[in-house]
Amino acid sequence: MKEEIRLLADRYAAELKQSIDTRVTEMDDDDRSHVLIYAVLGVSESEGKLIDVYQNKGRFLYKYAGSFLEEAAKLCFKHAFPKSGSIKIANTQGQRPKTFEIDCLVSKDALEIKWRDATTDGDHITKEHTRIQVIRDAGYKPIRVMFYYPNRTQAMRIQQTLESLYKSVKGEYYFANTAWKYVENRTGVDLLGILQELATERSKQNEL
Repeated sequence: MKEEIRLLADRYAAELKQSIDTRVTEMDDDDRSHVLIYAVLGVSESEGKLIDVYQNKGRFLYKYAGSFLEEAAKLCFKHAFPKSGSIKIANTQGQRPKTFEIDCLVSKDALEIKWRDATTDGDHITKEHTRIQVIRDAGYKPIRVMFYYPNRTQAMRIQQTLESLYKSVKGEYYFANTAWKYVENRTGVDLLGILQELATERSKQNEL
């Protein structure tokens, strides 16, 4: 599994670098007249340019980091349960959306795998409530596996409400340490340990 996850990490790292390099090159031709407002607020032109560049880099990093971790977790379940995988089910609670996707269906367990969820949007609760009701209608147990818990108070409240929703339909909700342990207990793969080893290897390579 470590080699499979290493290959996955290599692919995502390459795609991330390509996306960032392309965007930074494109930014050389961007209209930067907005730096006038930066200057009014006391931010120099050079610092403002760095902020713009890193804002774009951060957007790509967040996207690729989430997709990588979620796919790595699915690989662990695929390793332990070859028939597991993503499926779509019809929305029995409304017209929009027409379907909901289950990230990873393991027998009757419908896993929602999230690397983190920092949303503060109250509508998110309504959408998630509908989704888990649809999952129950389909005869599956909704299970949320989220590796990193948000830090902001409002986002934490949203997650606390979601946890209550899952439990109200006899589902399960795992986050932070319990999420890593859930993956390990269900699949026999120490995903956190593998990622820590790979991170250490990459850090040493970067030092050379």
